[in-house]
Amino acid sequence: MKLKRFLNYEWDAIVGILAAAAAIMLHLLHIVDEHIILPIVLALMALLFINFMRHTRNNERTAGQVEQTQKMVAKMQSSLSTPDVVLIGPRQLRTANEQFARNMSGEAILFNVCLSMYRTQPLFDALLRPAIENPQVTSIQFVLDESQQGLWQAEILPKISACDGNGKVQEPHWCALSKNISFILADTQSEGAEEALLSFWGEPFMAQSTECNVPRYIFHIQAHSELLPHLVEMERNCRMRRQ
Repeated sequence: MKLKRFLNYEWDAIVGILAAAAAIMLHLLHIVDEHIILPIVLALMALLFINFMRHTRNNERTAGQVEQTQKMVAKMQSSLSTPDVVLIGPRQLRTANEQFARNMSGEAILFNVCLSMYRTQPLFDALLRPAIENPQVTSIQFVLDESQQGLWQAEILPKISACDGNGKVQEPHWCALSKNISFILADTQSEGAEEALLSFWGEPFMAQSTECNVPRYIFHIQAHSELLPHLVEMERNCRMRRQ
C-alpha cells in the first residue's frame, strides 16, 4: 500500500520544482550564469506542459466515463415505472397515516372508516387530530354507515370539538354502507393531486377485537393510479343515494 502511494506521487512535478530551486540557488551563489539557467527554465516549462497535457487527457477520459454513467442511470430510471399502489404494513402504519394527514390539503373525505379506531385519545391524536389541525385542509367530510351514529355523538364528536380547526369537520353523510372498503381521499401538498389511503374491513387487512377494529394493512393509492376515479365515483354515488 505504501509503495503504491509512493508511486502515485507527481514525481515529474517534484523533480521540476527541485531543479528550479537548485538552479536559482546556484545563480544566487554566482556559480552559474543566466546562459545556463535559461535552458533549465525552458526544460522545466516543457516538463510542466507535458504534465498539464497528461492531466487534461485524464480529465477528458474521466468526464467521458461520468457522462456514460449518467446516461446509463437515466436509462435505468426511465425503464422503472412508479407503482400505482404501495402496500403499507403494520410497522409503518401509524407513520404513514400521520404523514398523509399532515400532507393533505383542500377537502378530505373519510369514507366508511371505522370510528372505533378513534375512541381512545392516543389513537385519535395520532390518526385524526393531525388532519383536523392541518391548516391546509379546508373541509373534512365523513361518509359513514348509519350504525355508527351513536358512537359519533357519544365519543368522536366531543374529541373533535376539543381540536383547533374543528369547524372544518362537516356533519357526516349517513348512508347504508354494506361495502367492506374504507378510504381517506384528499389532495396532497407534495403532488398537488388526489391520493388515497385504502383499507378493507376484515382479516387479514384489519385487526378485529371487542374494543375496536384497527387497520393492519393499508394501500397508498398514488396520484396517477387509475383506481382513484373509481373511489371518487363510489363516494359520490353513496352521497347521491342519500340525497
